[in-house]
Amino acid sequence: MDVDERSYLDHAAGSPMLPEVLDAMTPSFILPGNPNATHTAGRQARRMLEEARESIAAEVGAQPGEVVFTGGGTESNNLALLGVAEGAGPRQLAISAVEHASVAAVVERRDAVVRLPVDSDGRLDVAASRQLLSADTALVSLIWVNNETGVIQPVSAAAELAHTFGALFHTDAVAALGHVDIDFAASGADLLSLSAHKVGGPVGIGALLVRRGVRLRPVGFGGGQEARLRSGTVPVALAVGFAAAVRLAGDRLAAEAARLRLLRDRLIAALDQLPQTRVNTVEPAGPAIVNATFAGTRADDVLLLLDQAGIDASTGSACSAGVHQPSEVLLAMGRSQADAAASLRFSFGPTTRASDIERLIAVLPELVVRARQAWG
Repeated sequence: MDVDERSYLDHAAGSPMLPEVLDAMTPSFILPGNPNATHTAGRQARRMLEEARESIAAEVGAQPGEVVFTGGGTESNNLALLGVAEGAGPRQLAISAVEHASVAAVVERRDAVVRLPVDSDGRLDVAASRQLLSADTALVSLIWVNNETGVIQPVSAAAELAHTFGALFHTDAVAALGHVDIDFAASGADLLSLSAHKVGGPVGIGALLVRRGVRLRPVGFGGGQEARLRSGTVPVALAVGFAAAVRLAGDRLAAEAARLRLLRDRLIAALDQLPQTRVNTVEPAGPAIVNATFAGTRADDVLLLLDQAGIDASTGSACSAGVHQPSEVLLAMGRSQADAAASLRFSFGPTTRASDIERLIAVLPELVVRARQAWG
């Protein structure tokens, strides 16, 4: 089946590059200069890079000097956590129990990590979290919009809580960008992660916003680019594409959020009518993600049947490579191992149309029955 004939419902893993983004990038593809060079070509590349930085900063309520380009959301999250941890000695890191793997896996590198609890909707339990923090806490990290369920977290409350204990606050806003309003200055966050390819930008570039005055230690070494936090030549073309994607996302935010919310609510209403099906996306939530549990199935079986029907979806984060395991996010929400292994994520973006949702709704009932028969 041709790609154009399929329904792509996995935008949270990666959204197709927008034509306007590609157009914006084209002139910079043939640019010869390294932005760190002092000759004319280098200065031209530097100008394009700094204009991209300024554009992104303006769209997300930051100062240009607070935008540190990285290779993507994962690297941004790593730099935030390890950059604080390396300078904090044995002090504690506190992360929510529903973080992306690029945050959650810090437990493999640091001993002093506490996981902050969430309620059955997957939202941070602020009162319970308060009991787990202390003056020894160096950083609190909370995802802004959950990349599996779409649930919006109480970011401002979490930032205030962190600051009460003298800790920095970091938020992974990769799944929030383009779907909810992001204002770094007003959010209370000290560190904020972004990625381009979730909003129709190029793969391979992201940013960590570092509030002025916050000190991090670099986790790599080299030429000391990006305020000495991320060594390596910044790809100018990718930065230009990133900026274009963020501008488009900002310009279209209100209209696109309203459009996608209608599609999301249509799908949720249909899922509510399916036997033994539970929707895990609960308001307040972003408009672009629906997570559902199809009890009595294996998620991989449902995905295979959907794929054969021309529909692309996922079991959760595409950054978790290898054999599918029960969702850690859903387990933290109190779901059983069986239910956490029977859950799928449908996510939407600029190319998603009402016909894609209707196609999914039409085939799901039979496919789920077949998947249950295969599992049973």
